[in-house]
Formats: sequence, C-alpha cells, structure tokens
Amino acid sequence: MALRCMRGQSVDRPVLIGFAAARLLHAGSFADVLDEASGRGYQRRLNSRHSLDFRRYVQHPGSTTIPLTFNLRGADGDGWHVAERDGSVELHIQTGMRPLAQVDCQHRLGHLADLDVDLPFMTFVGLSEREEMEIFGIINGKAKGLSNSLLDFHDAQLCADLASERPELLVALHLKNEPTSPWYNRLDLGGNQFSGLERRASLRTMQKACRILTKRLKPRSAEEVARVALDFWTAVALVMPDAFSKPRKSLVTKGIGVYALTELAADIFLEVADRARCDVSYFASAIGDLAPALDWGSGGPLAGLGGEGGARRAAEILRQLRRRPHLKVANG
Repeated sequence: MALRCMRGQSVDRPVLIGFAAARLLHAGSFADVLDEASGRGYQRRLNSRHSLDFRRYVQHPGSTTIPLTFNLRGADGDGWHVAERDGSVELHIQTGMRPLAQVDCQHRLGHLADLDVDLPFMTFVGLSEREEMEIFGIINGKAKGLSNSLLDFHDAQLCADLASERPELLVALHLKNEPTSPWYNRLDLGGNQFSGLERRASLRTMQKACRILTKRLKPRSAEEVARVALDFWTAVALVMPDAFSKPRKSLVTKGIGVYALTELAADIFLEVADRARCDVSYFASAIGDLAPALDWGSGGPLAGLGGEGGARRAAEILRQLRRRPHLKVANG
C-alpha cells in the first residue's frame, strides 16, 4: 500500500499530511484501546453507534471532516517506509501490517473498512505510546462522551508523583489494583473490560469518593488513606456480601452508596482515639448493624438521591442509623 503525502510540521513535531481512501487508512491502522487486564493502551472502547453515524454522513453530498490523526509506530523499515518522490513523499505500508495508531479518528474510521471516500489525514512519525497518550488527552480532554475515568487513568500513567499530585486517584487505583480489595478489577476505566465480571462503579466515581476521604483525613499520607479505604471496603463487603455478589440490586456499590459510605468511613476513623485499632475488624463492627437496618435497593430511602446534595442526605441517613442502631429503616 502506498499513500502519497507531503512533509510538514505540526508546531514542534514533524508530520506527514495527505489524502487517501477510507478503506486504505482503515486497513493500515489500529486503535490502541485500553486493555484493562494488562493496563496497555489508552483509547476508549469503540462506540459503534457514533461510528455508524459518521459512515452514513460521509456518503452524503456535501459532507466533510477534519484530518484524521495517526502516529506511525516504530522506525522506518518496521512495517513501513517513507520514500522521497518528485518533491513529495510516499508512505509505503507492508501488506498485512498496521503501523498507523489512531490517535484521533477511531470513531470516524471504525466502520469505513469498505468505503472509497477520500479522507484527509495527518500522521506523526515515531511518537512513543506515552507521547501519543499525552496528545490524545490534550485533543480529547474536553470531548463530550469521553470517559472521565479513562482520562483519570491517563493522568495516573503520566503523573510523576501521583501521591502528591493526585492522592485521591492513588487511593482509588489502590482499591482497584489490590488483589485483596473487594473492588479489585471492578472499577470501569473506559477501556476493554474483563469478561464475566459485573461492573459496580467507574474509576471517576471512586476517585470522587476518595477525595472526600483524603480531605477529611488530612494531613495523613495518600498511602495511609489507601490503607484505611481498603480496610473499610473490605469490612463493607464482609458485612454486606450481597451488595458485591449482586451489585445490580444494591446501591451500596453505586455512586450514592459509595459517597455516603465513604463519609461514614471518615466519621468512624476520626472517632477512634487509637487509630491503629481502626482495622477491618473494627470497621466491620462499626457498620455491622447497617446491613439489616437499611433497604439498599431501589425502593429504599437512598433511591432517587443524586448530586452533592443527595450524597450529603444519604450520608446523614447513615449517620442517623448509627446513632439509632435499633431502628429499622425500610423506607425513608
């Protein structure tokens, strides 16, 4: 495959700019979608509806698009070669190879494998995966529909000192990555999910909850807060096992439950004079009466609550129950 291009410069980066049939660009490129099992990749999952909408659009008279953005992975000769020709260049891509990483065009190109419509494109040459991720984040950081959890994951990869720059993100990722955590691989990052695992909350949801904990437990380190968060959620899973085995039927693992329970975790920790005693066992004893005392389902008092005001209301309901453990609340 040969694509006619011209050399250019995009600010401080050398690029190749050209035009080619959609099917050729599709055949020579790939989307580096985040694989949550390995942590490799950085793109979001393909939104087929979005991509099919674009497919229909480009086949209408008068349609157009901004250039598709790629990066040529590897070095010249590693599945691709750039040859000078008559004042321009030709990008030769070896048959069966896909060296063009789709930095910003995944959803436009995703369903165009059989179309001959001409599309403008620009490709960087030889960026590292980290550099691609940085550019993707800059281009798409405010994009509607882009998973905030995916952007948070990017931040985690790019931060030099996560504990000081984004302590709440460190705590949330500890809950996701620690094998003993009930949230282990249960937080949706926005990439390709693990098969067979039911999702409970997004990384962004947990990060917001962990921000509550890090603020209330200051000046404790991010690492200490992560330990407290792990002990608390381990205790929650211990006393409310159905919430983690049947997450669709319980608000414990949804946003409002996560926020309210995190407030409760901070309350319990700050009440204890000897903080070393505040471990899994202590938390389990402190919240043990909440499981039977509150209806965590869609018909309970937390149902319909949302936003910051709803989270405060939910936290206050839990606090009232702790003060009156004998009172069974089934409906607000």
